[in-house]
Amino acid sequence: MPGPKQERAQKTREEILRAAAEVFDERGYHGAGMREIMKRAGVTLGAVYFHFPNKEALAQAVMHEQPATIVPSLRSEGLQRLVDITLVWSHKLQSDPLLRAGVRLTSEQTGYGFDDVTPYRQWAQIMEECLVDGLAAGDVRTDTDVHALAEFLVAACTGLQAYSLLASGRDDLPERARTMWRLIMPAIATPHAAAGIDVSEEREAAVNGLTAGSGR
Repeated sequence: MPGPKQERAQKTREEILRAAAEVFDERGYHGAGMREIMKRAGVTLGAVYFHFPNKEALAQAVMHEQPATIVPSLRSEGLQRLVDITLVWSHKLQSDPLLRAGVRLTSEQTGYGFDDVTPYRQWAQIMEECLVDGLAAGDVRTDTDVHALAEFLVAACTGLQAYSLLASGRDDLPERARTMWRLIMPAIATPHAAAGIDVSEEREAAVNGLTAGSGR
């Protein structure tokens, strides 16, 4: 059980991460400054450097935080959970600075001199676990290579969000995600499961705590 000191330290770290995400989302890696992040977080510069030794470490922490913005809110399992990940992800990319910054930094990292494939591998592992559970439940076709499919889905989602960002500022990303599932679900799910897995706009609204058609 963490004590009050540990809880304060964790809270400070989370505040720094959130502030850093806002700045990285707005300005990119090169445009972000540690002093601006400090001011946004409402902490001292010493507190920032206590938790993160430099801007690179802070940026990588934001990159690695992506699953934590989505996975804890999920309640479904197996193949439906996999779909729900993308439905929450596509909606939160429109408004959550921590997720937006993580995706931006991951996508643009070669321009900063980074070479960190961890965020992609995190998502691939999470998706593969969903597919394994779906296979055990009889919802995923037995001839499916779940590892290869998980890797493909990460790449597909990466492309979806990049295209959507340029085409509509990500306004159409949820619809693109639902279209992806409508196209590939018949190829990966058993016939019985394919009829029951919900990829609808109503499902997207439900997992995001919205009313269908309410958008952001």
